[in-house]
Amino acid sequence: MRYLILSVFLFIFLNCQQENSNQQAEQETVVYDSTLAKQLNADKYGMKPYVLAFLKRGSSRSQDPEEAARLQRAHLDNISRLAKEGKLVLAGPFMDDGDVRGIYIFNVETIEEARLLTESDPAIKAGRLEMELHPWYGSAALQMLLDLYPKITKENI
Repeated sequence: MRYLILSVFLFIFLNCQQENSNQQAEQETVVYDSTLAKQLNADKYGMKPYVLAFLKRGSSRSQDPEEAARLQRAHLDNISRLAKEGKLVLAGPFMDDGDVRGIYIFNVETIEEARLLTESDPAIKAGRLEMELHPWYGSAALQMLLDLYPKITKENI
């Protein structure tokens, strides 16, 4: 009889715990924000098209150190400009010394739009870098990085 009472008590206890967990999960559920989704041009999955770019080591890397430094500074300034315009939502170098030097995620829908933007980069114009462009489908929320990045940046590049 004790085992039966203990079993019933345990069943009730576990059932209450499960119900409590379900209620907490419902409270933590994020509510769909149609205004934000529309603002970010998100589809029904919260996604949108972008263009992903791989920055590769270019064929013309024989610049003297001063010219290479000048091109790098101009390249970084171009990244900042594209980000301020909302055309570039993510950029960064790879941490190794391979031929693929970094990535961009352009906030545009076509390869041609991204190609026109890459032509504005002095390092690409000089042949120091080359771009490999691919259509990419990712979270529309990536665009929100443009607002968050300055809040965590102590020093500009």
